[in-house]
Amino acid sequence: MTSDLILYTNPMSRGRIARWMLEEAGAVYETRVLDYGTTMKAPDYLKINPMGKVPAIVHKGVAVTETAAICAYLADAFPEAGLAPLIGDPLRGAWYRWLFYAAGPYEASFGDKAMGVEVPADKRAMVGYGCFADVMNTVEAALAQGPYILGDRFSAADVYLGSQIGFGLQFGMTEPRPAFAAYWQRLIERPAHIRATALDDALMPKTA
Repeated sequence: MTSDLILYTNPMSRGRIARWMLEEAGAVYETRVLDYGTTMKAPDYLKINPMGKVPAIVHKGVAVTETAAICAYLADAFPEAGLAPLIGDPLRGAWYRWLFYAAGPYEASFGDKAMGVEVPADKRAMVGYGCFADVMNTVEAALAQGPYILGDRFSAADVYLGSQIGFGLQFGMTEPRPAFAAYWQRLIERPAHIRATALDDALMPKTA
C-alpha cells in the first residue's frame, strides 16, 4: 500500500535535508531511494521532477521539489510540529526571508565559489549576493541575535540554512567562524537530526 507521503532521495544528496525536515515534523513517510543517472532519470520519476534530481516529496498526490520548498511545505502541512510561525506572527516574515535567502543568495554564492567564480568588484551589483564575504557577514550577524536564525525559536529555516552551513563547514567552503560552528553543533544534537542521519547513513553504499 502506497503511503500518503513519499520521500524520493539519495543519501548522497540534499535529500538528507528533506529527511531531517520530515523527522522534525514527526511525519510518517515512505522512502524511495533513487540512483544517479538511472532511476532519477526514469520516465516515472521525471513526471514528478522533470529535472531528474532529488529530493522530492509526494504528499497526498501533490509533488513538491526544491529543498527549501519542501521544508516550507512540510512546516505548513504539519503545523503541530511548530516549525513555522503562523500567518500573522511577526516572525513569519523573517522565516520567509531566511528560507529564501538560503535558497537564493547563499546557494548562489557557494555555487560560484565551488566553481572558482569570483565576481569583480565593479559587477557585484549585478548578482543577488554581491560577494561571498557579504553573505558570510550577513548570516553571522543574524545568528548573533539568538541560538537560531529566528532568535530563540527553532524552525524549518534552521533545517535548510543550517544544513547549508554544515555542508560548507564539512567540505571547507564555509569559514569556520565560531558563530557558524556553534550553530551547527546545536543543530546536529537535535534528536530529529540524529535519527535522520542514522537513516541516511544506513543507506550509504558499503565499501569493501
